[in-house]
Amino acid sequence: MSKIVSITGNDCATQGAALCRPDVIAAYPITPQSHVVEGLADLIYNGKLDSEMVQVESEHSACSVVQGAAAAGGRVFTATSAQGLALMYEPYFRMSTLRLPMVMALATREMTSPETIWSGQQDAMSVRDAGWIQMFCDSNQEILDMIIQGYMIAEDERIQIPVNVCYDGFYSSHLVERVEIPDQKDVDEFLPALAIPAKLDPKTPQALDPMTPGEYMLHFRKDHLETMKTVLEVLEDVDKKFEEKFGRSYGGAIEEYRTEDADVVLLTVGGMTGAGKDAVDLAREEGIKAGLIRIRYVRPFPAARIAKALEGKKAFSVVDRSVCFGWSTGPMYMETCAAVADADEKYCHFSSVGGLGGADISVEHMLDTIKMLEAQKDQPGAKDTNWLMMD
Repeated sequence: MSKIVSITGNDCATQGAALCRPDVIAAYPITPQSHVVEGLADLIYNGKLDSEMVQVESEHSACSVVQGAAAAGGRVFTATSAQGLALMYEPYFRMSTLRLPMVMALATREMTSPETIWSGQQDAMSVRDAGWIQMFCDSNQEILDMIIQGYMIAEDERIQIPVNVCYDGFYSSHLVERVEIPDQKDVDEFLPALAIPAKLDPKTPQALDPMTPGEYMLHFRKDHLETMKTVLEVLEDVDKKFEEKFGRSYGGAIEEYRTEDADVVLLTVGGMTGAGKDAVDLAREEGIKAGLIRIRYVRPFPAARIAKALEGKKAFSVVDRSVCFGWSTGPMYMETCAAVADADEKYCHFSSVGGLGGADISVEHMLDTIKMLEAQKDQPGAKDTNWLMMD
């Protein structure tokens, strides 16, 4: 039987991982994700989780350990943030391109420098082209649920690509929400036992990742990219199966809020979405036809669904908690404009950037952005970046 508790986002990542019964866990502590693996270590120590916890000397080692365990046929888990993610980049990239399924919790954090440990999404956005599936959570419940869904997606025989479950450091990782923790029996029924043949097996010795000539490299990369297209189909199916089993659905690759008759639309990523929805409601009270699209999956990017959701609208702004260096915009704004190739002809649109280094993205920021869209909605074309500054 499920139980209702009030816990942090990091605790949700811990509970979600434990419910999936990983064989091997390896991680190195870094703020703000440290509590995730501390919680798993506590469960193992107290005999509540039958997993092997490997204490390592760095994030590079943590990713290397789970890489080896996954290659040997195990279900594995780790978690990190910011500089930790940067340090593990070499095995992180190899994890995806060797097609080793796993789930990694990523409590997103701003990247140094200037020196900071606070919230931002720059770390995750900076590695979005390293071949992983990346999804962003809006609530603590979603963190727990997406760890479970993440394993089903990653381990699907058609996919075999690792998954990042991303959530805002401090805002989600350390704050408490009411959460329903599923019963272990129900998770066991939902998530099949790992059945992918081991790539490393002493009974059948073989070379793993030998030197690869260009003509084969092209084949591997093309297959990886084609599989990412399949992910868009699989994740929708997994979301429906999860709803049937646990009664919760997140809409698949995107979530739409009051978009049916909207003229102006905000696009959000992660925990800022609640403020965005409140702003939409306030704008509606003032007679502005506002709506919101939450981008749940950054990789693979749901270009077709976003383009369809924006059909018939007049204006949009993508709110990013990170920047695209060299473009003076946010990365998800760039991706959205690429998805809507004729945006300049159809829409008034602009990038909104805020929440860097732990700064708040408030309801007022979101409402001001909606009013800017409303004022310019009949003037198609790209506008200057809207910087959401702290008050």
